[in-house]
Amino acid sequence: MRLALILGEVGTGLRRNMSMVVSVVLVTFISLTFVGAAILLQMQIGQMKSYWYDKAQVAVYMCTTTSGGANCTNGEATDDQIAAVDAQLKSPTLSPFIQQYYFETHEQAYEKFKQQFAGNDVAQYVTPDLLNQTFWINMVDPQQSAVLVESLSGLPGVDSVVDQRSYLEQIFSILNAASYTAIGIAVLMLVAAVLLIATTIRLSAFSRRREIGIMRLVGASNRFIQTPFILEGVIAALIGSVLAGAAVWGVVHFFVQGYLQTALPFTAFVTDNDALLFVVPTLIVLSVVLAAFSAKFAITRYLKV
Repeated sequence: MRLALILGEVGTGLRRNMSMVVSVVLVTFISLTFVGAAILLQMQIGQMKSYWYDKAQVAVYMCTTTSGGANCTNGEATDDQIAAVDAQLKSPTLSPFIQQYYFETHEQAYEKFKQQFAGNDVAQYVTPDLLNQTFWINMVDPQQSAVLVESLSGLPGVDSVVDQRSYLEQIFSILNAASYTAIGIAVLMLVAAVLLIATTIRLSAFSRRREIGIMRLVGASNRFIQTPFILEGVIAALIGSVLAGAAVWGVVHFFVQGYLQTALPFTAFVTDNDALLFVVPTLIVLSVVLAAFSAKFAITRYLKV
């Protein structure tokens, strides 16, 4: 009987404040969608780092006729200088850090360049001798690339030694900035949702002040009086969180897996399981906790008045 009475009060409150309930659902939906997007973006950054960092190479660019580096005063790197770099890579000092490496000639670099810039007018102005001959090196531990940079940068004929992770860091910095922006917007929206839930509960309690007065007269406990109002806030937020979870899953399923995974098959992306097993439950728990606390705080203050 008590459960039926409580559920009846919840239904009455939701019907009386339908417009406010819809507002709570929408604000919760939008805010938690941003939260879900931020979580997914952080997960994606983590996956991309683990995927690409292992594949990032160290490039040892040899001098060309147009290089202006300190080690290129004599023009293009000679065969002896290239052999000296190769000997260093095979030496007992550096070989433990190297998983594998290969040498790319002018002609090989030019063929790769033509494939990358096919249809671009710049390709007709580039000749093989303008492109660096390069040692491409895969490290056993990419974080130890500084050993190669320090050892090879000063050798004659070496134009530059570049760790490709430096390019990846720039991309990840942009993605992190986007993630933090989404988190900032989500926090503001969550604050708005909490305030809206509290306002909705107080209005619902005010509209039923006569019933509350009667309950007090017949000896109803504060917990019995407060529970229907707390459930109203939780139900509204729960609906919003379910909608947000569905939106997040839809983005992952149809956009990330349906489009990006096909268009960019050479990288790793978040999956449906990441959304369903981690992000969606997180959004639901977060919405229930925030709604319960804000509703509890609002109705407790109201009953003290």
